[in-house]
Amino acid sequence: MSARDAREARDQVAGGSAMERTGSAGARAAGTGRARTLRGGWRLGLVALASACVLTAGVAVLPLPDAAGSGSDTVSSPGSGTVAVLPAKAAECENPEASLRPSPLDGPAIKRIKSRTGDTAGKLVAGIDQNSYRWGYRNPASGQLEGFDIDIVKAIATELFGSPDKVIYRAIPTSQRIPALQDNKVDIVVRTMTVNCARIKDVAFSHAYFQAGQQVLAPKESQITGYDDSLKGKRVCTAAGSTAFDAMKKESHGALFDDPRYIVPNQLDCLVRLQLGEADAIVTDNALAASQAAQDPAIEVKGTPFTTEYYGVATNKEDVDLVRRINKVLAEYSKARWAQSYEDWLKAGLGKSSGPPAPKFKD
Repeated sequence: MSARDAREARDQVAGGSAMERTGSAGARAAGTGRARTLRGGWRLGLVALASACVLTAGVAVLPLPDAAGSGSDTVSSPGSGTVAVLPAKAAECENPEASLRPSPLDGPAIKRIKSRTGDTAGKLVAGIDQNSYRWGYRNPASGQLEGFDIDIVKAIATELFGSPDKVIYRAIPTSQRIPALQDNKVDIVVRTMTVNCARIKDVAFSHAYFQAGQQVLAPKESQITGYDDSLKGKRVCTAAGSTAFDAMKKESHGALFDDPRYIVPNQLDCLVRLQLGEADAIVTDNALAASQAAQDPAIEVKGTPFTTEYYGVATNKEDVDLVRRINKVLAEYSKARWAQSYEDWLKAGLGKSSGPPAPKFKD
């Protein structure tokens, strides 16, 4: 772990946040000792994440509710540059990342969230990932949640409740991001979630705060060269409900992927399978791939990105005022804080950035 990774998170989780634990493959590996027999020896990054999950025993833990209990809420995502105004398309979907113009007003959704009582009173309920290194993960040295996505959650909480600590974090699997919003189990999802035509039918999004693309991750000594015919006959792992799985369905290059053994709830589980020799490669967003490669020096990103995708903050589809408020936050966030967060978390793996995507609006 670098000195930066060892630093304490700026906000105190125990002082206003709660975290749901998940049964990730990383945690299972830590519990059985398998993490020390992974391909290429002991993996510090993976074990650190797995150990961090165990450390949550000392922090308040909230399970994802079985029934609707939380309203949707606003989230911030960065965006800057020239604003593009796009015509609304009823029958087509050409620019799914186009969102609604910013507004500072408290509409029905925000008022609902602010008027809640009980355990969630006065707090933002955010669906996040606690196992994605540099995006959303628990620092084993401090026990705090950290990462690029976590910084965005804090910005939203500050906008709505005046403090970055006013958050209840709920870890949700990739495949449960949309159901959690539809059932009002979380207010927002900030979890490297790609905005696409299929998803905007079910949930609403802020404008894009990050541009990514699908890429292949494999051991350095592998003969796999990227998203091409070198995948033929290889076991490729993807997360259920991910755009990576959708991409493989469209063109697999002969890979073995549509099998329960290679479809996992969380992206980190793919890294475990790769290290255990139970998969030959991973297909995921290049931003996540770079973070996983940073955890294990024996693996690397192969080839070049073969899609262009945008991450957005997701809300319940009906919460129009939330989306507008989120985009207000993002407008401010993109001016300086986005660059600082990128410097803190992503530059080491992804290199220099030209900044967040320019926002696109459909109204």
